[in-house]
Amino acid sequence: MDKNSKIYIAGHNGMVGSAIRRNLMASGYSNLVFTPYPAYDLTIQQTVAGFFEKEKPEYVILAAAKVGGIVANNTYRAQFLYENLMIQNNIIHQSYLNGVKKLLFLGSSCIYPGNCPQPIKEEYMLTGELEYTNEPYAIAKIAGIKMCESYNIQYGTNFISVMPTNLYGPNDNYNLETSHVLPALIRKIHLGKCLENNDWVSLRKDFKKYPIAGATESSSEQDILDLLAKYGIRYLEDSRTQVSITLWGTGSPYREFLYVDDVAEACVFLMSNVNSDDLNSQYPVPDTGQTAVAKATTKPLANIKNTHINIGTGKDLTIKELAQTIKKIVGFNGELNWDSSKPDGTFRKLLDVSKINRLGWKEKIVLQEGLEMIYKQYLKDS
Repeated sequence: MDKNSKIYIAGHNGMVGSAIRRNLMASGYSNLVFTPYPAYDLTIQQTVAGFFEKEKPEYVILAAAKVGGIVANNTYRAQFLYENLMIQNNIIHQSYLNGVKKLLFLGSSCIYPGNCPQPIKEEYMLTGELEYTNEPYAIAKIAGIKMCESYNIQYGTNFISVMPTNLYGPNDNYNLETSHVLPALIRKIHLGKCLENNDWVSLRKDFKKYPIAGATESSSEQDILDLLAKYGIRYLEDSRTQVSITLWGTGSPYREFLYVDDVAEACVFLMSNVNSDDLNSQYPVPDTGQTAVAKATTKPLANIKNTHINIGTGKDLTIKELAQTIKKIVGFNGELNWDSSKPDGTFRKLLDVSKINRLGWKEKIVLQEGLEMIYKQYLKDS
């Protein structure tokens, strides 16, 4: 890519897309085009086709997706499957039809089997059963990877796929019904701190910035208390200063987290330096019992697969350790309890990041620093 290349970022207002946009703009790329929702519904084929016909982007970064945490994934299974399939099918196909020079597709580490060897190598995809709660989303993302690979094989396109680990950072989703674990912990523990300090001004400001169904910033204190209790945030019995927060699961699963500006840098690095031909893995044809003469005269077929690239830190911690770290950063003094009747999800999914490290990229922001940055941003925003 050069500085004047026309680059289309699908999902430019989301957490990842907005980070990529910031990175490109800071690096001097100014010819960026977008499809803001609801003016552009990327699940509609004609809408996407019309956009590509009009704009003719040279490069495409596909960060648009329907995303959410374990509750949202398990509740809206049909929507997660349908909408993600439609978005990526439309954009990848139109990129081919309109001669896009290069496309980068963003997936998710949930594409890997639920009980995967650790750390997870790219080659482990499709070697076992997916974790049930996010199965529809994972299936859609696997289809996107295979679509990119298949278009490269059949049509000679230059489409690459990346699989980031759990991300956090500016523009994250703090909706307690649909958020991922890290932003949910930040918000719950922040609300718990406000409650133990009897800081109703901050509580109401938070509700105004991030509305919760069932109460508003102008609701009565009792209505707010009832709603907080719904999400496990409550005073201890006969206390108006001591607060407990009940969190889902046991807290024992391990998770890896990457600051979103780091993944944006990785994506721009790959778009600038790595092509699909650099990633094609060649596998020998299985032995079919041919004679030595037959083998010598038969041209081996190239099986191109597992060309996607993991993006992560290669380091993880338990959800309980994460919660305790956030608790210290926020300054909450109350109790953190765990509801083991709620699902934990996959026990561990630490990515093997040796491939992207060999290509020349490594993360810069460590978790403690990133959490401190994002909580300061959260306070500023709310």
